[in-house]
Amino acid sequence: MYPMVPGSTVTLERGKDGMVGLTIGGGAPYCPCLYVVQVFENTPAWKEGTLQAGDELVAVNGRSLKGMTKVQAAKFIQRIDGDVTFTYGKLTTDTNHFKEAKGLDMVMKKVKHKCIERMSSGTADKLGLTRAVLCNDDLAKKLEEFERNAKFYKEMIVRSHYLLLDFNAMCGVYKGMGDLFSQIAVREKFAANEAFTIFADAHRNYHRAGTEFQKKAAPIMNKLGTYLHKAVPDMRLTIKKYANAKFEYLAYCLKIKEMDDEEYTFNSLDDPLPRVEEGNYEYRVVLRCRAQARAYFLQLRSDVRVKLQLLNSKHVQDLTEQLEKWTKVLLAYYEEAAAISDKANVFPIDIDLSTVVDAQ
Repeated sequence: MYPMVPGSTVTLERGKDGMVGLTIGGGAPYCPCLYVVQVFENTPAWKEGTLQAGDELVAVNGRSLKGMTKVQAAKFIQRIDGDVTFTYGKLTTDTNHFKEAKGLDMVMKKVKHKCIERMSSGTADKLGLTRAVLCNDDLAKKLEEFERNAKFYKEMIVRSHYLLLDFNAMCGVYKGMGDLFSQIAVREKFAANEAFTIFADAHRNYHRAGTEFQKKAAPIMNKLGTYLHKAVPDMRLTIKKYANAKFEYLAYCLKIKEMDDEEYTFNSLDDPLPRVEEGNYEYRVVLRCRAQARAYFLQLRSDVRVKLQLLNSKHVQDLTEQLEKWTKVLLAYYEEAAAISDKANVFPIDIDLSTVVDAQ
């Protein structure tokens, strides 16, 4: 019988693959304790939720893990039939305090990853930077598509805005031309008077039709503007938070890699690393920070997916609806303007310019 080890315990069922969902670090001959390196998603350990990255593993099914290497401990757990009961010690630390203490270091690592976002995987690996998450980030194409849609909306709204401004100016010209043709009609007699009166009324009708078009077109532009000025900025803010969370997670991945490399170098020289000999506390805190950063990153990733899907649906539905309305009001204006022009086709007529000459 192995001596029973006191402490908190948690029992995990094995998954269909026979695993509990943990990776273990530390252990003999350099570290006095074994600890959880990572809890994999959708595994028994992840679903149960008690054990977290950085927690110390004291015993398994009552047997002490003291003096075991991580390989020996892993094999021992694999040989156990049925459920596995872990005796553990929780990692107690203020991760926020640690993040503040390592703030500059983490910022620099985030900057490194931002610089390599468009690098190839091979180049990034040679520089010792984590590229996998960036390469496998299928949201990149969706985000690019979103930006193209936003650019299209902006271009359409800007051009439509200029069109409405020009229409407004043109309507003013039509009204002024109508007034001028009315003055000419007053000076002319008989057929010329009637013709210029009709032509003056036609220009006033152009003004009226153009004004009506602007009234109908404005709500369409406002609808598209709501998407551009509210939905798009909100989406960009979410994307910014997502990108920041992603780079923070990658920064912790890089920090862990640096610490692993440092430990490997010391081990290869058979020279004990002080932090490892003391229980590798700082490393375990970084593991916990990475786990928290990953969870936040995945949550924001899910939020971005949902928002992109909703915006894409809104984009397809709204754009189709608003473009249909836009073409209808344009067509209605053009048809009305053509009808007005047909009725105003009263020329050629004889014009008596004598009154104009006399006036001069």
